[in-house]
Amino acid sequence: MNIPVVLALAATLGLLRLRRANLLLWAGAWWVGAYVLFRFGFTAPIPASVVSIYMGIVSVAILAYVSSSQERRDEVSGPLLRLMTDRRYTALLIVTAIAIPALAAANVYVQMNVAVAPPFFARTVHPAPPTAITVHEAEIDLDAGDNPFRHLETEEPEEFRTHVESGRRVYYENCVFCHGDNLSGNGMFAHGLDPLPTNFADGATIGNLRETFLFWRIAKGGAGLPEEGAPWATAMPAWEQFLSEEEIWEVILFIYDFTGERPRAREEVETE
Repeated sequence: MNIPVVLALAATLGLLRLRRANLLLWAGAWWVGAYVLFRFGFTAPIPASVVSIYMGIVSVAILAYVSSSQERRDEVSGPLLRLMTDRRYTALLIVTAIAIPALAAANVYVQMNVAVAPPFFARTVHPAPPTAITVHEAEIDLDAGDNPFRHLETEEPEEFRTHVESGRRVYYENCVFCHGDNLSGNGMFAHGLDPLPTNFADGATIGNLRETFLFWRIAKGGAGLPEEGAPWATAMPAWEQFLSEEEIWEVILFIYDFTGERPRAREEVETE
């Protein structure tokens, strides 16, 4: 969460409550506050299409609330009727009547005149990872390291299955919304993401990657991509903020187990 934005919204709504704002102003504040929260209140960006869906739900909820009784309908309609009928507000009414279509037209104009330009440089789909990263104050060696639970696959199969099942839980609690039930990158939010979530089941992705690469991408998310991976508007969060190191390794086990793929082995470099 973007704490300053959340605190500013809470302070604004609290001030309106203390001043006993009328229902129309209160409803407008909640609508604007919800948009600001969805648009700027999260460190991981929410796709515009998803924000539109959420705002549609918020709009319907607010409309249902303000129209749920005759008293509330009167409280909302009163200021609007005064604006339209009281001559003292004629100038404000004219400004409002002009501003609403003008803003709509300006939005259409801006959307139609977005410049289409190629990337300034080629994007690497799977950029080279750093040699090591720090997660929860522990240094993870991405070059020489391995999944600490992988050896259990042959040495302790039952314990290995326990970790795989734990990874299944982590996936379906956190990752399914974008990567989908069948890990094919077709989750409920997938249509609003650019680029689309990784399709783990296509047989040509994770089999070419080491588990340490997946650990890096999951832990650091889109924000941790190097410059060679840009331009990238991914909404992939840095999961190290929500998951433990063990949970990240376990979800990687589950992904390989579910798809039937094998992780790329670490190549030994011969030195003379």
